[in-house]
Amino acid sequence: MRRVIHKWFWLWNFDKEEKWLNDMAAKGLILAAVGFTRYEFEDYGPSAYQIRLEMLKKPPNHPESQRYIRFLEETGVEHVGSLFSWVYFRKKSCDTPFDLFSDIDSRIRHLNRILLLPGIFGIVNLINSANWAIRYISSGDNGDLFVSLFCGAAALLLAYGYVQLLRKKLRLQKERVLHE
Repeated sequence: MRRVIHKWFWLWNFDKEEKWLNDMAAKGLILAAVGFTRYEFEDYGPSAYQIRLEMLKKPPNHPESQRYIRFLEETGVEHVGSLFSWVYFRKKSCDTPFDLFSDIDSRIRHLNRILLLPGIFGIVNLINSANWAIRYISSGDNGDLFVSLFCGAAALLLAYGYVQLLRKKLRLQKERVLHE
């Protein structure tokens, strides 16, 4: 039996999303398909699979990404689906943990890829907010003010997400120094 659950996760909470998907797997609901805020599960049995997420360098349909996905599939990993540059993988549970990142440096590189999104979109929204504010000052149109405030709020939200991701990266960098 298939079950669809709609749930929202912010970009910077990808680890919470992964934990939630693994908690669902522990309850016997295995991720079968993904969409925007949409997760489709199959009843399978408790602890049958482990789920991992990764943001790829290039879109999932790019040849380089396709080679990487095929490589993982050759190791017993199943590609469940993709959403933008995010890919969702699952692997049958066994004695060894399923991890896509072999060391701290690969985790840091992954966070750097993720950091680009809120960084770029935050700056774009900040610039748009300023442009619309200038437009409002010259025109007095309340619509311009609304757009300026909306873009400013989006820039603040993205800055918050950026800081959250940056904290995760800094923790990993401290951990790396401790292990050296």
